[in-house]
Amino acid sequence: MTTTQSQLATPSSLLGSSPGSHAAVLTDIREFLAFKIGNEEYGVDILRVQEIRSYEKPTTIANAPADLKGVVNLRGVIVPIIDLRLKLGLATVQYDHLTVVIVLNIGHRVIGVVVDGVSDVLTLEREQLRPVPALRGDFDPEHLLAIGSVGRRMLILLDIEKFLGPVLTTDTPTAAH
Repeated sequence: MTTTQSQLATPSSLLGSSPGSHAAVLTDIREFLAFKIGNEEYGVDILRVQEIRSYEKPTTIANAPADLKGVVNLRGVIVPIIDLRLKLGLATVQYDHLTVVIVLNIGHRVIGVVVDGVSDVLTLEREQLRPVPALRGDFDPEHLLAIGSVGRRMLILLDIEKFLGPVLTTDTPTAAH
């Protein structure tokens, strides 16, 4: 499915939230890759996902922030690997056979994010998306697109570009096209 700018709507029109909301979402249907971090389930726009890889220890970089696990060489492109658990301020865990790296294309950049496991690809319709509630604390609600609801499942939908924005510096590798 190819997305064009004319297919996008603001969350205020989609979700009934206040004008000037931060994210753009499809007016009818959107697909998300669902993944787990701890006991919570998150989602990212499937159109951002390049591939899913098993976790391999990256080459560490001295004096890097704790959430930057290092870099890997992915077919000639040096890709920074970010632990989303640490980026979200959660406790570290031992990586296991379920731990994966989701390789994302964000703004013509390639970045890998470590998650506890990948669930599935979910198709969410407009009626299944809820506005992000007002939150207190250090977390910026601008980093969330919406809360997805699939039956009894709740999915925290990340605006991954805004969430990882500070990581995406000018020297981050560009995606090969």
